[in-house]
Amino acid sequence: MRPFTYERALDPADAVARVAAHPDAAYLGGGTNLVDHLRLGVAAPGRLVDVSRLALDRVESRDDGGLRIGAAVRNSDLAAHPSVRHDFPVLSQALLAGASGQIRNMATTAGNLLQRTRCRYFQDVTTPCNKREPGSGCPAVEGRNRTLAILGASEHCVATHPSDMAVALAALDADVVVLGPSGERRIPMADLHRLPGDEPARDTTLDPGELITAVELAPLPAARRSAYRKVRDRASYAFALVSVAAVLEVEDGVVREVRIALGGVAHKPWRATRAEEALRGREATAEGFRAAAEAELGAARPLSENAFKVPMARNAITATLRGLVRAAGERA
Repeated sequence: MRPFTYERALDPADAVARVAAHPDAAYLGGGTNLVDHLRLGVAAPGRLVDVSRLALDRVESRDDGGLRIGAAVRNSDLAAHPSVRHDFPVLSQALLAGASGQIRNMATTAGNLLQRTRCRYFQDVTTPCNKREPGSGCPAVEGRNRTLAILGASEHCVATHPSDMAVALAALDADVVVLGPSGERRIPMADLHRLPGDEPARDTTLDPGELITAVELAPLPAARRSAYRKVRDRASYAFALVSVAAVLEVEDGVVREVRIALGGVAHKPWRATRAEEALRGREATAEGFRAAAEAELGAARPLSENAFKVPMARNAITATLRGLVRAAGERA
């Protein structure tokens, strides 16, 4: 591990100033992802600015009925929060599906959003990786790619984003509040992460030095009927092969509102807009759910080892939506 300087920020503005003054500096929150990368040699910042003790650890109700979630709120606390469990159950379920209880007690909201891919080539510094060393190549394209992307990938990178929470927040149309050298701005969750294109080293649209300070959820009554489904190799402490976050409102057998996001299939949480468009105003039937899923997955480009993800995603979408219909006392 490369030696580094450790500093503790006094407040968010102080943290931004410290990181902006040193191009090789990084923020340290719960450290559950960053510390692993320090040990592996994937990351080697010269300076760590500790933001874990800033006053960003509260979940607060907004005047409009939504929620403001501080960047330092621990995953376990957020999953257990009464307002999250009642008004946004998909978020609570997604958090509880991630990692282990011990890690959830350490991991933070912002850190969860900013965790990096678990692609084996990215984490193995003895192999080429365009995300870790731009221009070195992507051996995963023709190599071990069972867990990697089927949507939105490029010849330069086929990695997937590992966060469960981010998938739920994508389905909920959350806003991410960030503070940077130029002041505060809000980023729609759909725009926080990016597809790899020809710059796979860039996971997000954050500018240098920007610090996530909060995530905000607007009131969404339909979200009380929401769910998260995660398909993985084992029952716990495993990343998603495919996951589905869904919000569904059905009235008189017709879909009035639907939001779907997928995890484990792309470089970012994948908002299934084609499926949503195919469902709104249509009858809530199993056949309709399956057809909508197939419409979304028509753009899939599976790799040599992960073609199974296409039917897996289709079935997961269908099962999640059918489960929500049954929970509402309807038929599908």
